[in-house]
Amino acid sequence: MLFERELRKAVKNALVQLYKVEITSDEISIQPTRKDFEGDLTVVVFNLSKLAGKNPETLGNELGVWLVGNEREVESFNVVKGFLNIIIQKEAWMRIFSDACLDADYWVSKPDPMMANHPVLVEYSSPNTNKPLHLGHVRNNLLGYSVANLLQASGNKVQKVNLINDRGIHICKSMLAWIKQGNGETPESTGMKGDHLVGKYYVAFDSLYKAEIESLVKSGLTEEEAKKKAPVILEAQEMLRKWEAGDEETVALWKKMNAWVYDGFDKSYKMLGVDFDKFYYESEMYLLGKEIVQLGLDRNIFYKKEDGSVWVDLTEDGLDHKLLLRSDGTSVYITQDLGTAKKRFDDQKFSRLIYVVGNEQDYHFKVLKLILKKMSFDWADSLYHLSYNMVDLPSGKMKSREGTVVDADELMESMIHEATRITKELGKVDDFTEQEANELYEMIGMGALKYFILKVDPEKRMLFNPEESIDFNGNTGPFIQYTYARIRSVIRKANKTESIRLEESYSSADYIAMNEKEKELVKQMLKFPFVLGEAAERYSPAVMANYVYDLAKTFNQFYHEFPIVDESAIPTSKFRLQLCDQTSKTIKRTMSILGIGVPDRM
Repeated sequence: MLFERELRKAVKNALVQLYKVEITSDEISIQPTRKDFEGDLTVVVFNLSKLAGKNPETLGNELGVWLVGNEREVESFNVVKGFLNIIIQKEAWMRIFSDACLDADYWVSKPDPMMANHPVLVEYSSPNTNKPLHLGHVRNNLLGYSVANLLQASGNKVQKVNLINDRGIHICKSMLAWIKQGNGETPESTGMKGDHLVGKYYVAFDSLYKAEIESLVKSGLTEEEAKKKAPVILEAQEMLRKWEAGDEETVALWKKMNAWVYDGFDKSYKMLGVDFDKFYYESEMYLLGKEIVQLGLDRNIFYKKEDGSVWVDLTEDGLDHKLLLRSDGTSVYITQDLGTAKKRFDDQKFSRLIYVVGNEQDYHFKVLKLILKKMSFDWADSLYHLSYNMVDLPSGKMKSREGTVVDADELMESMIHEATRITKELGKVDDFTEQEANELYEMIGMGALKYFILKVDPEKRMLFNPEESIDFNGNTGPFIQYTYARIRSVIRKANKTESIRLEESYSSADYIAMNEKEKELVKQMLKFPFVLGEAAERYSPAVMANYVYDLAKTFNQFYHEFPIVDESAIPTSKFRLQLCDQTSKTIKRTMSILGIGVPDRM
């Protein structure tokens, strides 16, 4: 937080001057003052009292008196149960605010020159080409994209990467069902998005499979035996072997159906507002993984069973035996992940590779990292699994193979439709052209969806509630967007006056009558670079989302209590206009990191 570094130095000096105690700055605990106490920063004195030979209450008071007498920016203090609450002079807040208004560098992080050639890779999305994106993918994409933005805004060189899971038994299931039931239909002949058409046949396969299992169970097989012997699953397994053997007909169908899916994904990504710098494909990576498996066999790190399958023993590391290659020689997910990780490091020498993947894969990434370490790849510790929790629905958990998922495209369309309905009811677009209105509806609908998901910490399980997300009040995207539009409206009106206009080079250093609401707004705004650093360190867009909500809420409290433009009080109005402008810029800057647009009019 602002002034924290200077306060640490001051407390350190006070301990030396008063008690001949020398400690490091890291041993001094300073935190923002709780909202129910008066103060800006709080020094925790409990751990210092033993060193100084004073009880916490006495030590807090003696330190407070010394700071007021020796540090010009400390106005006053109070001590509450061993916590020393420091009040910073308003002039100091004003000086920093004035400097920040004139210094564009205040709002950005300077990149570490040592890391300039060592990018951070953020992998997200990673869809399967057998079905369209669903609500779970929405959280994944929004989280990955905003984390990449966070890291980039913090001075890192970032590459957004997408690993397309374009091969495997699940892909063959869709292909086989299309052969059996498709009658040659295409996206063009049906009018369906390509990913939706292919997903239709993934669901169809599951219906075929269940029917065959039921028939085999009736004939006397156990359910487990029936699952293995059902003709349709044996056909799918044979199709996968043909694909890996390069069978021309199988590969041709695979390319055709995948092309349908990619076209569908592109449309979904565009609507969601996410993009990628590089795509990797499992079909191109799994052979590299097989090479690593062979290398591990040669070094006796892995072992082969009698059936020809390849495994690694991780029991000494608290895990179990992990399959790396099936007995028929076909690869599994871990195989291609091994090859992809090595390929990425060879290509880009990354400083960190962040996998944005749900927490159901926690074990998978522990295994991946451990195997690479056993293979003596010194970059293995640079792998990080950003494990996030699931999105629940009022109706329960999603099941993609049964076709009961919340489709991402339908979700986005419904959010825009709802935004359209509510905005029209509120009469906010009466003077908009049709194009302007449609752009606003999309911005509000998508902003509501994105903010509602991103405001929840990645580690927390969340319940998605569309109605709650699009409310124009409370902790929502539309509320923040409306606050931004309100501020820009105030500035437009002020700029029409001769005496009060927003000045690009305005310095507010001479305005010293700042009230508590103005001070609170200045404090909240100036936290931006520090909140950005915390959010980037934690890989948590939720930190930024809740910060910008607090900023918008603080502004609205100020707005409802004080006039912004008053021609009888020009110095005050000019300062408040500058305060409005910087608040709106901070809102826009923060929302942009979250991938959310803000409208000038609303």
